[in-house]
Amino acid sequence: MDYAAVVVLDIVYLIAFLALISAGLAIVFGMMRVINLAHGEFVMLGGYTTIACADHGINVYVAMLVVAPIVVGAIGLLVERLIVRFLYGRMIDTMLATWGLSLLLIGLVTLIFGNTARSIPAPISGYAVGSYRMGGYNLFIIAVTAFLVFGLWMVLRYSRVGLIARGAMQSAEVVASLGYNPSTVYMLTFTAGAAISGLAGGVLAPLTGLLPSVGGLYIAQAFITVITGGAAVIAGTLSAAVLFGTLDQVVSFASTPVIGDLAMLALAIVLLRLMPQGITGRFFRNST
Repeated sequence: MDYAAVVVLDIVYLIAFLALISAGLAIVFGMMRVINLAHGEFVMLGGYTTIACADHGINVYVAMLVVAPIVVGAIGLLVERLIVRFLYGRMIDTMLATWGLSLLLIGLVTLIFGNTARSIPAPISGYAVGSYRMGGYNLFIIAVTAFLVFGLWMVLRYSRVGLIARGAMQSAEVVASLGYNPSTVYMLTFTAGAAISGLAGGVLAPLTGLLPSVGGLYIAQAFITVITGGAAVIAGTLSAAVLFGTLDQVVSFASTPVIGDLAMLALAIVLLRLMPQGITGRFFRNST
């Protein structure tokens, strides 16, 4: 019974992890059809912002939940104004530009912080499940993800901002018909996506040692989650995260984590072959 509880908690944690690191990319892709290959570096910048703030005596919760989203959101605003806004409708060019940006950010972070692992201690201690010891901070990540997903759903479903966002998912003409400048809407959307990525990086900073190259891991997992989920921000991200998180952990417990990652990748390939428009393109067409 204890072992089953451990497996379930780890599955829920991985689902939350995938949803958290994918949310920012899902917003940008779902509303703007832009694939930001610097997304992993935005998450990484959120982590380094949290570590830098903690080193200067700022409360770790303030650093990860407030400062990191603001800093990375500001960086996202600059990126959208200086680079991305000139490339709307040119997906390949946008991917190449953001890939180059990711290399630049890795170089700058390496220059500033060095190439050695940086970390901060988890602010929440572990707890026991029978004879097993679990990380208490994982529960905090699950809670943050739940609040983030619920907040996004409320905004997209019931607010004026959500109406505009759903219009942006359709086309720039729909946004203009609502009386808003599409360029401004896309600018704010990209900024919001970057801020959520910074939040994810800040929250995940205490888990492991942080390196400038860690963004490659985040973008790989977020990319397959978002693309497989489809254009719907909430339904797509959650459905893909549930499928991948469950499969990965079940296979990992039965064999090794490497086999679990391979199983997740294999499932993504199969799903995209069967559903080129993603899960929401087949099952949740009217979802947000």
